[in-house]
Amino acid sequence: MTNYMFILSLLFLTGCLGLALKPSPIYGGLGLIVSGCIGCLMVLGFGGSFLGLMVFLIYLGGMLVVFGYTTAMATEEYPETWGSNWFIFGFFVLGLFMELVMFYLLSLNNKVELVDFDSLGDWLMYEIDDVGVMLEGGVGVAAIYSCATWMMVVAGWSLFAGIFIIIEITRD
Repeated sequence: MTNYMFILSLLFLTGCLGLALKPSPIYGGLGLIVSGCIGCLMVLGFGGSFLGLMVFLIYLGGMLVVFGYTTAMATEEYPETWGSNWFIFGFFVLGLFMELVMFYLLSLNNKVELVDFDSLGDWLMYEIDDVGVMLEGGVGVAAIYSCATWMMVVAGWSLFAGIFIIIEITRD
């Protein structure tokens, strides 16, 4: 499972690298979509099925509409690709090589565990109202509206800032 999450982290960084080295606004959006999907898979890998589904529906549903409209306004007849400019392609390959070197060095020293799961006592489900098993979807809804309201505020402001980021990406 650790290697699965580490590979997803490398794919997430690859998507972010593709977003940063965008030769055309359309490919910047592709990097953004890939990074969002991989991020949702990472959340699902850590056991947050409700949160992963919510992020997938809200982020890739709502923001994709905004990105589609802004990309339609900034379309090019012959968009430049990552391979058409050797300078950008060289930086992309260099970034991928640096990620692979980091993966090799961390796996060589057996320090692949990046997240420590020692303090999960707050999120464990014990006997609640004589029910030992609860579905994590209901627990996720209860957690969002009880002890994680600040996360909803941060998520709302992040989506609001994401609109301006997408407009800046497609403005080029």
